[in-house]
Amino acid sequence: MMIQPQTRDGQRDFDFFYGTWRVEHRRRRDPLTGSSAWYAFETSAVVRPLWGGTGNIDELSGESPDGPFDGMTLRLYDRESGLWSLYWATPQRGLITTPNVGAFDDSGIGDFFSHEEFNGAPIVCRYRWMQEWNAGCRWEQAFSVDDGATWETNWIMEFTRS
Repeated sequence: MMIQPQTRDGQRDFDFFYGTWRVEHRRRRDPLTGSSAWYAFETSAVVRPLWGGTGNIDELSGESPDGPFDGMTLRLYDRESGLWSLYWATPQRGLITTPNVGAFDDSGIGDFFSHEEFNGAPIVCRYRWMQEWNAGCRWEQAFSVDDGATWETNWIMEFTRS
C-alpha cells in the first residue's frame, strides 16, 4: 500500500477537531478472529492545536469495561509532502512510534495507513476520519491481512461536542 504525496494544502484539515468532545467508543473484542462481539464505553476528549495548526494533540480519558482508559494522539503535518503523521500513545505503552500516515480528500474523508504487526502477523492498519458525522465527527480503525484488499473495522469513535 503506497501513500502518495498530496497536491492540496491539508494543513488546516484537523481544525474541525479542536475543542472538547464526548466520545462513544465501540471496539471489536477479538479482532481478526472472525468474532463479531463488540463492547462499548464513553470517554471525554480535549483537542488543541500545536505550532499554529501544523500539529495537534488530543487526550482521551474515561472508563472502559476493562477499567480506566487514557490515550493520546499526536498529529504532525509535513508541508513538503502534504501528509499527516498520526502517533498514538497510552500511559501503559508510551508513544507508539509507527505513525499512520495520510491525508484528507476534498470531501472531508481522511485515510491514514501504517504497516504493523498484530498478534505476531503483519497487517495494514487504517485510520479513517470523517470530518462531518451526524452532530460531530467519526474515527474508525480497521485492519487488513491482505495488503488492503479487504478490511475489518475493529474500533469506532463517534465524537459529539460537549
